[in-house]
Amino acid sequence: MSESESSPRIGQVVRIERGREAGQYAVIIDFVDDGSVLLADGEKRKYDRPKKKNIQHVSCTSFVSPEVQHSLLETGRVTNGKLRFAVGKYISEQVTDLEKGDQFDGERRCN
Repeated sequence: MSESESSPRIGQVVRIERGREAGQYAVIIDFVDDGSVLLADGEKRKYDRPKKKNIQHVSCTSFVSPEVQHSLLETGRVTNGKLRFAVGKYISEQVTDLEKGDQFDGERRCN
């Protein structure tokens, strides 16, 4: 594991590496005891129906959304709009590793 993967945190943006949603980005909204996390992106995966994923099947990024983190720690809930904003902000600012010739289709996938 790299330095950013060593300690996943609530509000951290992750890239899903395995499964049907591979290549998409989501936000950690909670931890489950057995080494899993609950993920939501506010668009396809809403806060009310998060995806349970094994922590080994996601790649943690260094980006933690302060809005999402603060909201979850203060009230225990977060709006889907804040989740969409966090993922969109990360994609617009950080995802620059698209190879030459690849097009970003506007969705939260980089395939």
